[in-house]
Amino acid sequence: MRLLKAVPTVFCLAVLAGAMLSPAAKADSWDKKTTVTFSGPVEIPGVHLAGWGVLPAGTYVFRILDSSSDRHIVQIFNKEENICYATILAIPNYRLKATDKTVITFRERPAGEPEALRAWFYPGSQWGEEFVYPKAKAMEIATATSTPVLFTAAELPQEVSVPITPDAPFVAQMRTAPVQAYQSTGAEVQLAEVVTPPPPPEMQAATQPAELPSTASPLPLIALCGLLALGGAFVVRSVSRSTL
Repeated sequence: MRLLKAVPTVFCLAVLAGAMLSPAAKADSWDKKTTVTFSGPVEIPGVHLAGWGVLPAGTYVFRILDSSSDRHIVQIFNKEENICYATILAIPNYRLKATDKTVITFRERPAGEPEALRAWFYPGSQWGEEFVYPKAKAMEIATATSTPVLFTAAELPQEVSVPITPDAPFVAQMRTAPVQAYQSTGAEVQLAEVVTPPPPPEMQAATQPAELPSTASPLPLIALCGLLALGGAFVVRSVSRSTL
């Protein structure tokens, strides 16, 4: 009888063992969620919460809200991801070699002024997000840093007093807003003169790293453990009957 009482325990242990062997769940990378920590204040473009045009030193979460067509929309959240500080228009910019770490670039400003956010590259990706500034701010940064800066002349709000949501009207406007660039001389140039376009499709295949094969599903292993547990239960039951 003691052996018979042990049957449920044996079964539960076997199922738990199967569960422990299954891999941990991983978050999808479609939104390129990235946690970054700034050691100093950083000026950001786009539509931001009132008073948050410059992010103080701290930890933030970057995520892609929308990446359809040639316009990407990036959102910046606090560490807990319950406050959205900014929604930013970005243009895909190509780099020849991807890295296995997150890369965020800035435009250095004169002493005493915060660095200006320039681009964000996700690990393993050859396309980064080149951020677009309002027209007046882009001209100011381009002149101060002697580098071209992307801008849009569309009349987007620069800040809002309520939390930023994906269904805000200006988000739809960002998808079609015209984008150009300011040179350090103040001249306006076309986007193609500043942003490196992706290579032709046939070259993309040659530059992309080979994908590793997908790992096998853990479900067969879990099922096997369950069958072994059931088999053990039948054996224990048979032995208990023969001893009665």
